Amino acid sequence: MNYKQSLEWMLAQLPMYHRVGAQAFKKDLTNTIVLSNYLGNPHQNFKTIHVGGTNGKGSTSHMLASILQEAGYKVGLYTSPHLKDFRERIKVNGVCIPKRKVSYFITKHKDFLDQQGLSFFEMTVGLAFQYFSEQKVDVAVIEVGLGGRLDSTNIITPEISIITNISFDHVAMLGDTLSKIAFEKAGIIKSNVPVVIGEWHTETSEVFIEKARAMQADISFASEVEMNLPPYELKGNYQKNNVKTVLKSVEILKSKGFEIPDFSLKAGLMNVVSNTGLQGRWQQLGSHPTVIVDTAHNKDGLQYTLQQIKENTFEKLHIVLGVVSDKDLSGILPLFPKEAMYYFCQPNIPRALDKDILKSKFNEFGLIGQSYASVKQAVKEAKKKANFNDFIYIGGSTFVVAEIV
Repeated sequence: MNYKQSLEWMLAQLPMYHRVGAQAFKKDLTNTIVLSNYLGNPHQNFKTIHVGGTNGKGSTSHMLASILQEAGYKVGLYTSPHLKDFRERIKVNGVCIPKRKVSYFITKHKDFLDQQGLSFFEMTVGLAFQYFSEQKVDVAVIEVGLGGRLDSTNIITPEISIITNISFDHVAMLGDTLSKIAFEKAGIIKSNVPVVIGEWHTETSEVFIEKARAMQADISFASEVEMNLPPYELKGNYQKNNVKTVLKSVEILKSKGFEIPDFSLKAGLMNVVSNTGLQGRWQQLGSHPTVIVDTAHNKDGLQYTLQQIKENTFEKLHIVLGVVSDKDLSGILPLFPKEAMYYFCQPNIPRALDKDILKSKFNEFGLIGQSYASVKQAVKEAKKKANFNDFIYIGGSTFVVAEIV
């Protein structure tokens, strides 16, 4: 099988959460453990850093990888979902896994993967760990896919566990209260492994403290530590919290023997995009009119993003928006400004909410606009209607952003 055939098989044969939703979520690590044993437990051949949370885990993972690269380490980076290319999920020093490595893995192990009924996510984690082992990385930054306790990545024993924050997202799978969601996220806290929590919240802090105590793991809340932030490349007000989390994590990594000089730390924070290829975080695609894309998609993330839009100077605001079908619109509708002009669309995935339903829901709330057949058509129309000093925001879903960047 070539790369194209391998990827088509992965996508067609097995469910994948970000395409089909809850049916792809397996509350069991058995398959991952079976696959790992079959592959010879490759994750045991390199050091790891585990990053979970609701928002910010992708940015945090990329910043840490960039800093470690600048410090001279060979760094694996596993993240999800991808924006344009499946291979974005698996990188070594910012370079995507070669197509031939993907096709070889699938071709060699297809019968086993098929017989075990492994999910897309499970086999992708196995592929990543195998590749990192083959590449003899010094350390791999591993981003949690969904939740934490039962996430396929949660077979590692990392140098440090990081949980960026907790907010409502994927409630059908993780729980309908912040404490329930925190319980699932806290599942990545391991025995005697230090954990950094990005943000202190009354409803969730005790969950983390209790879990850390039970695991005899040192716990730190980055938001409670006074620190001066060095300059950093990633834009967006929400990145301040992520940078604090990264700085606290680096401090702990240094105490564990990682050599990370200050100049590597500063260079890493200022070169995240070139070092790792990160896209879609308050990314500017144009000027006059200003065009910004951002992958924020839940209440907390959109709150930060929409507040930041208000801090810009412009004449008219244009919002191109698409969401997934299981999105809780009641939680995000009050966040959006009524004076904006809306362009409703749906990303090209089965899980997308129909553009006309999205338009109807927003219109009922006094948020007026038209629906368009595709993301690109909606963006084209927004650019056509926007004037020189206007502001165009494109978002609502990772998959909307993926079709534009």
